[in-house]
Formats: sequence, structure tokens, C-alpha cells
Amino acid sequence: MITNWHDKKVLIMGFSLSGKSAAKYLAGKGAEVYITEGREEKEEDKQDIKELKKLGIKIEFGKHSDKFIENSYVAIISPSVPLESELYKKVKEKNVQIISEVELAYKETGKPFVAITGTNGKTTTTALVSHILSSEYNAPVCGNIGVPPTSLLNSDVDYFVCELSSFQMEHTNAFRAQIACWTNFTPDHITWHGTLENYFNAKAKLFKNPTAAAFAILNGADEKLLEFSKTCAGQIFLFDKETDDNCCYIKEDSIYFKRKGKEEFIIKLSDCPLIGHHNYQNIMCGVIIAKLIGITNEHIKERIINFVVPEHRLEKVREYNGITFYNDSKATNPEASIVAINSFNNCDVALIAGGRDKLTTLDEFCESVKNHIKTVILIGEATERFEENLKSSGFNNIIKADSLESAIDKAIELKPDNVLLSPACASFDMFKGYEERGTVFKEYVLSKK
Repeated sequence: MITNWHDKKVLIMGFSLSGKSAAKYLAGKGAEVYITEGREEKEEDKQDIKELKKLGIKIEFGKHSDKFIENSYVAIISPSVPLESELYKKVKEKNVQIISEVELAYKETGKPFVAITGTNGKTTTTALVSHILSSEYNAPVCGNIGVPPTSLLNSDVDYFVCELSSFQMEHTNAFRAQIACWTNFTPDHITWHGTLENYFNAKAKLFKNPTAAAFAILNGADEKLLEFSKTCAGQIFLFDKETDDNCCYIKEDSIYFKRKGKEEFIIKLSDCPLIGHHNYQNIMCGVIIAKLIGITNEHIKERIINFVVPEHRLEKVREYNGITFYNDSKATNPEASIVAINSFNNCDVALIAGGRDKLTTLDEFCESVKNHIKTVILIGEATERFEENLKSSGFNNIIKADSLESAIDKAIELKPDNVLLSPACASFDMFKGYEERGTVFKEYVLSKK
């Protein structure tokens, strides 16, 4: 239900992309908007600050003053603000309702949301769904990738195709998608949520009453999600598992869709531009969503075939001197790297891994490396722990490098079939983010003559 924002004081917690988008939207609706940011102002903030202040928005850096927080009608929290932060505690003490920017967008529009969440695979799935639906609808990518949904509220959108992180879901109370998809679940972000159970429950909101989606799509090959599907509200569809009813699955090297027991052929795996079983799962998610919205099989197949793989996600960069290079910088945890590693069979692969360690177990990672990788080249802060775990598992073909560029050079000297950057770690020890890490990898590889 759209709120009358005139003269209502709204606090924006954090000078983030989503926070700035919410601030602009609310200022345009007559709200008194205050943005509070704990860090100091940077040079790159100046243009945004100028634009926001023109709209009458008040901004503070380096502190969280009571003047900004008190008497707020509602607070919009940025995903980067932790639950144990000073700002979060101060706002809670003032008894101000805290919601996410996604929740705000949902309340301000009557248009349906397609919500996609999961530890891994959600970005590729979101991009693919938007690509398929855009053949007939205005269905932009938004949320955790693309643009904040509040920036689309004044546009003629048919479907908000929204990637949702657990951080965003933590502060949704009324958000209800028309279609919700959970790609997979593995341990991640435990330090932010406090416990694995909290992390799971944040995502589970999409599938349980009173905010359950009308249609719930879950990974039938993920034991935890398969069990969870038995408790979900809404109409359930499973992918990567054939059942007698509603599902999408692989049979005879092709993807099939089934609804109410009726089987339909969709596409051969050989026609899919994405490689690896995890990407076939992403495609199956996209197929179910497209079928529920009414896209024809012919259009679904056509759009899958001409889909371009999102950057930094098992992205083929180039072939050079008989070596194929893949950029999977988005793999910021071992589970994400495992799905990339398992995409390579019966070939010589040099894996570049390492970065800032998330300190999760490496048992399955080491097992995948042993089965699919010939050489591991380690970089960054995680080098010692990764080396120790790999050697303990019986894998000894390890090389250490002091930079990403050096790792690439060492990999080329080995003359493998493939060089795979799939770090299994965060990037912040050496880069601003996984995007910069992937860009450096690509630029250096492409510079080779």
C-alpha cells in the first residue's frame, strides 16, 4: 500500500547505492530525508552529495547523531550495516521501525516481484530470467545486482526481477513475491547473521506464511531445501529432480519441464551457452519462472541460446596459446568454487585460488580439487590454510604467487588446457571487490600477445 510521505521524517542508514536511491524516491514524494553514514566523506561522494542536497536531503558523515535519528517515521537500512553496529543499536533504542530498500519498493508498487535468492547462482539466474522475460515484458534486473528497485518505481515495469541477499531479507516484514526461487543453500555470511540458522531463516521468509510467494521454486538436489520444500506455502516446483508433478529436470542430455504431470521438452544441453551442472540448474530455474509467466517454449529456448554469461561468473575470457582462460571471480566462498571446479572433467586445469579467508571448512573443496584440478596456484592471505588443507587431503601440486598477475604467468608456464580463476575467498586483501579482481584477471590475460 502506497504511503503518504509528505512531511514524514525518514532516516537512511548508510550512504549506499540502495540508500541513495531510496532517499531520492522519498524526497520526490515529499518526505524529510536524512542520510547518516559512519565513515568519512570521500572525494567520489561529492557529486552524489551535491545532487542529493539539491533535493533537500540532509547528510552526515563520520557520526550518527541523535538529531538525525530521533522522531523518524521509518528507517531504511543499507545491506552493509551490520546488526551489531552502533547505528543499528541506536535506531533500535529509539524504537524506529527498520526496513530494507526492497521492502520500501514493494510497498510502493502494485507490480509483481520475481524474487531469486540462494548462496550461489542467484546472479546468473536473475540475469537469465530478466533476459527471457524481456522478450515480451519490461522485466529489469534489480536488487542485489542491477539497480535498486526504488529507482524503477517511476518506470513502467511489468515484473521486478529481483536478486535478494540474506542481508536484504533480514529486514523485510511485508514483502511477498509472486514467484520466489531458492537456488541452493550452503554456509555463508555467518559472521553477519550470527548463526547459520539465522542466515537460513532470513531467506526462508520468501516461502513461509504470511509472506510466502504464490509460487515457490526450490532446488530438489539440495537435501536441506528438498526437506524445507515440504513445509513451504504456495505452489511448489522443484528443479534438478524429476517428480510426478511440478518440476524441471535433465533427461537424455536435455532439459524438460513438467506441470501437473505433463512433460515438455525445452532445450538440449548442447545448445546452452552456460557450462557446468550448476549453470544447468540456473537454466532450470529460469525455465520454471518463464513457464509460470506464460512464455512459450520456443521463446524460452531462443532466449537461452542467445544469453550472454554475466561477468565474473565462470566467464570465458579468451583462448591463448592453446589455453582457455575462465574468470570466476564471483566465487567468494569454497562452495561457489566447487561448482566451477566440478564443471571441468578429463582435462588439465590450473586453478588460481586464495584471497581473504572466510574460514569455512575446506574438506569438500579439497576433494573437488583432487578430482578435477592438476595444479593449484595460491595467492593472498588464505595461502597457508589452503596449502595446509590441500596437503592434508593428499594434494601436493601447489604453487604460491605474490600477486594475481604472477599467478597467471606461472599458470601459463604450465601450459594447461584451462586456467580457472575461482578464488573461494573474498577479495578484500588485494582488491576493492570481486569485480575489480575479475577485471584485473581479464585485462592481464587479454594483454598477452
